[in-house]
Amino acid sequence: MTKLFKNLKPYKLSIVILLAVLVVQAFGDISIPSYMQKLIDTGIQNKGIEHILPSKVTADEYSEAQIFMTDDEKEIWASSYKKMGDTYTLKVKDEKKLEKLDNKLLKPIVLSYQLGHMTVKQFKNTVKEQLTSRAETEALADRIDDMSVSEIAALMNADIKSFRAKDQNGKMHTYVDMRPMIQARIASGHMDKSTISKPKEEMDKTLSSVGDRTLKSMGIAYATNAAKSAGVNIDKVQKSYLWNTAFKMMFVTLLMIAAAVIASYISSKIGAKIGMTLRKEVFEKVMSFSNAEMDSFQTSSLITRATNDVQQVQMTLTIMLRMVLYAPVLAVWGIFKVVQTGAHMSYVIALGVLAVVILVVILMIIALPKFRIMQELVDSLNSVSRSILTGISVIRAFGRESFAEKRFDKANNELKSTQLFTNRVMTFMQPLLMLLMNFLGVAIVWVASHRIDTGDMQVGSMTAFLTYSMMIVMSFMILTVMSILIPRAGIAASRIDEVIMSESSVLDSANAIEINESTGRLEFDNVSFRYANAEEDVISDISFTAEPGETTAIIGSTGAGKSTIVNLIPRFFDVTAGSIKLDGVDIRDISMKSLRKQIGFVPQKGVLFSGTIDSNIRFGNEDATPEEVRKAAEIAQALEFIEEKEDKFESNIAQGGSNVSGGQKQRLSIARAIAKNPKIMVFDDSFSALDMKTDAKLRRALTKYEKDATKIIVAQRVGTIMDAEQIIVLDDGKIVGKGTHRELLKTCEVYRQIAASQLSKSELEVE
Repeated sequence: MTKLFKNLKPYKLSIVILLAVLVVQAFGDISIPSYMQKLIDTGIQNKGIEHILPSKVTADEYSEAQIFMTDDEKEIWASSYKKMGDTYTLKVKDEKKLEKLDNKLLKPIVLSYQLGHMTVKQFKNTVKEQLTSRAETEALADRIDDMSVSEIAALMNADIKSFRAKDQNGKMHTYVDMRPMIQARIASGHMDKSTISKPKEEMDKTLSSVGDRTLKSMGIAYATNAAKSAGVNIDKVQKSYLWNTAFKMMFVTLLMIAAAVIASYISSKIGAKIGMTLRKEVFEKVMSFSNAEMDSFQTSSLITRATNDVQQVQMTLTIMLRMVLYAPVLAVWGIFKVVQTGAHMSYVIALGVLAVVILVVILMIIALPKFRIMQELVDSLNSVSRSILTGISVIRAFGRESFAEKRFDKANNELKSTQLFTNRVMTFMQPLLMLLMNFLGVAIVWVASHRIDTGDMQVGSMTAFLTYSMMIVMSFMILTVMSILIPRAGIAASRIDEVIMSESSVLDSANAIEINESTGRLEFDNVSFRYANAEEDVISDISFTAEPGETTAIIGSTGAGKSTIVNLIPRFFDVTAGSIKLDGVDIRDISMKSLRKQIGFVPQKGVLFSGTIDSNIRFGNEDATPEEVRKAAEIAQALEFIEEKEDKFESNIAQGGSNVSGGQKQRLSIARAIAKNPKIMVFDDSFSALDMKTDAKLRRALTKYEKDATKIIVAQRVGTIMDAEQIIVLDDGKIVGKGTHRELLKTCEVYRQIAASQLSKSELEVE
């Protein structure tokens, strides 16, 4: 997993910026439910009034509101208002101070509100209780139920107000305001503190059974009515509050959208850069590999690692930066806001989160082991596909299409079966998670409905709590889902890292020298070589010197080690014993770049790149002039067929040179080496694809135009090397003969047998 995350190290600053942007987005996400709660609870239900102290009250209301207040509370009440004409205006504007005043004065305000909003039935019961306490008026108690409010007021000789108003459910009722009567009785001395305390205690008992939210809404209802009575336009206040809140929601939404866009851009850019960097590092590392490393990593596997695996890492890191950083911020902030709602239903969220985690862990345990297998099967399928496509002509020639199809189907079906298994397992995730989310929503509504019924919660609070709960569960859902994607990407990152961290067995020494010029004198001094993990040497005790201006030929039976020798010259492999020297300097002490500049290498199999004939010949020397390109093609005997083409040197070459013949491909490969104008020319059985006539003409041209270069030719045909100044005969990895053609016919039995198999008796005798 660390191999996945280490790719993020170069982007620390970008990640910090991204985190800041995600915090802004989370702020938007978290704020929207709060604003919705305010719209419902304050804007709609409470008419835009947020606090229990009215913004303006009449003189009567100012006095009546203090009936149930203690001396300290009266002092606080008086200090909060300023008299302006016939009304009193609230002078406290600070939100925190207003919240403190709400807490301190809530109960006496609500008691006053209750006393000023008695139903007719409550009013008559209160009057009867007071009458029955006076023996001379007990006879009137039975008549109270049949009397009107005005009749009762006349009977009691009291100023009692009645009015029509809507309750919290919108129904019209007749209410009685008993506060003027209570005030009059207090002023006349008929009621004192002890007398007031009794109804206060009874009302306290009633209010204690009411939830905090209901109590607060009653206080706000008082503030609304009191302000309206003092001439405040409540409709205007409500509309102003709704519009202000709506504009805030709109601003926060736009801010959230902008943050989301920026976060997506940053995470995508980081992911794309990581993908680009990984592909570059893999490519550069593969380019530095010796043949030994290329053999240990299959080409199909390297292609998969540079494409599919890099894409997997890039996609996962992009999602991770966008979601995994965001989810904890949203979850922590959501939990804080849930606590702020005071809903006391956190256990419901905890159960939901626990269920999500358990579900995803179970799915992860089942599916995760299959992800590594799936990546390996992708390698296998690529290997089979590449093998079949490369050898398609052979498959068709032998009529083995059905065999190739079966081979492909086997690899394809193995990958399909694994993918189906993982997909089927993961298919259960989304519906099960959605089911859990819906169950959680139902549970929250069910629990909240009971709390709303008891007055401990308001509808807006429930809406906000439900939204926050979904955010929290969704955050944990994202984290748990990413816990599946991240290990899968971790596997891909490990496979990429395996390539990047692999060290080539052929490296420049610490004190490697640069050479700009050389004579081309090449000396093999008791050279031996064996492949990695092999038990025996492929070649052993190879010693010879290739002189500038001369041709050194190497011949031998198949598997004798001819190609191995020439592959050691440009250091495709390093010798395991002995040394190879260029102008007396061990080639291991020369930088590979400058060493290979001195060498023009033509491989056994002609390799061309997609482009043009000109671009392929220039491949070894981009600065070659058109005349030099033409001359190289002429020496390689390629000019004739090039001139026949309509576009000549600009003629298109398909990938791999599939649109030219084998001989033409080989001649262009030779021309490419010649155009480089090297000091050492290595031909690894490069003339075998040429006819005898072209072979002879090409060798004569090389002798004429490349007379100063050291030429090393690996050949199967004796006719190709007969004129070489030195012929090395190999058998079973050892030199069994060395000399000219004539000398070897006399001294080397192996060479004599090879020559006898290719030349006529008369040719041998002539020789």
